[in-house]
Amino acid sequence: MLEMGFAARVEQARYRAFRWRAHLAFAEMLGLAAVMAAITGLLAQVRVYLPWTAVPITGQTFAVLLAGVLLGGRWGSVSQAIYIALGVAGVPWFSGWQSGYAALVGPTGGYMLGFLLAAFLVGTITDEHVRARGFLPLLGVMLLGNLVIYAAGLLQLNVWLRATQQAAPSLGALLWMGAIPFIGGDLLKIAAAAAFARGVTPRQAFDR
Repeated sequence: MLEMGFAARVEQARYRAFRWRAHLAFAEMLGLAAVMAAITGLLAQVRVYLPWTAVPITGQTFAVLLAGVLLGGRWGSVSQAIYIALGVAGVPWFSGWQSGYAALVGPTGGYMLGFLLAAFLVGTITDEHVRARGFLPLLGVMLLGNLVIYAAGLLQLNVWLRATQQAAPSLGALLWMGAIPFIGGDLLKIAAAAAFARGVTPRQAFDR
């Protein structure tokens, strides 16, 4: 009985938190989106450079996927738009404490644009479908979001390579530079994000 009572209280706390989030004023949601943008910027500094590619391994995916779950699709995407816009404007929170427009049009710019789409996709699905909030469904949704990031990133990386090397890379070379080396780390980040999201999301629909 005590365990059931504790579980019920935890579930009620989850429900109240997400219902509260759904009824926040515009300025309050904008503030939460800015916080998630800052977290994305901080995790961008968790990076590993690889000698054969201009795309580093970073911790950003974890923040991007959680932004969608915690803020919902629209505001999760806004958080990433804030991250990109302020970074372009001069806030040094792109990978390697960089900023400016060059990062957006460089080899990693497509991944950042993919952050917008992934946060929107993950947030929309988890808000609309209660069954998507279990651990395994969250893994699937976040894997899909990560594929969106890969797709956007590889498209721009291909354009950048063509422009800078004046030669079209093969599909295998493109994947080796922009996707394959990151799969293992991304799976770990996705699993961690799914576990965290599973612990904080309610198992019932909330008023919006």
